[in-house]
Amino acid sequence: MNQILVTQRLYVTPELKRKKKMYKIQFFISVFLICLLSSYYIYAEYDRNKSEEVSQVLLSEMKTEEDNTAKDSTQNDAIIIVLSQNEAEEAQEQVMSTNEIISNTTVDGITYTTEAIITIPKIGITYPVLSETSDELLSISVNRYWPEQDKLQPNEVGNYCIVGHNYRNGKMFGRLNELVNGDIVELQDMSGRIVEYEVYDRYIVEPTDTSCTTQRTNGRVELTLITCTNYGTQRLVVKCRAIN
Repeated sequence: MNQILVTQRLYVTPELKRKKKMYKIQFFISVFLICLLSSYYIYAEYDRNKSEEVSQVLLSEMKTEEDNTAKDSTQNDAIIIVLSQNEAEEAQEQVMSTNEIISNTTVDGITYTTEAIITIPKIGITYPVLSETSDELLSISVNRYWPEQDKLQPNEVGNYCIVGHNYRNGKMFGRLNELVNGDIVELQDMSGRIVEYEVYDRYIVEPTDTSCTTQRTNGRVELTLITCTNYGTQRLVVKCRAIN
């Protein structure tokens, strides 16, 4: 019996103690890293939600402005009836040009410029389309994506391009990959006109491939949606065409 006890004590060598200590240290380091990564994920999720709240405020302000514009338009229609022919034509031209109106809304001291509202019923999203593209603006909402010199307005003949983040929680364009040919995308311009588009193609390209933004549409009204895929290494492109 004593010999057995002595034999067991002999196995508890300094090397074994050192290994046990190392295992404990590694365990605590692993727990610390898990807590750190969890905290980072929670903060990142909070930050994304906070940023998206701005887009919803913008959306709410745009709808309020749209309602007010609709009321003013109703009043103006009553006045146009009694105008002269020339004045009536000028008034009609002003009404037709409302598609070029851009909404400027200030939230938390920052002014955001929007020019459309995109709705995709299948994946349950509605966002204002900000008129410029930047990393900061992409964290707020989806952005219009095209060279600055392009003056194409929403729902006009040509290829109107929108880019958005691919968030894992499904926000922004996080579920864009679920769209298939035949799905409907709605785009509302600043005149209040809503045009329905039908998805007719989708594919993946390299980040340097911008051929999907071409304005050669053979006289058609098209919409292109773009987001990251494959962990940001490539781009998912969804092509849509206005339903006549």
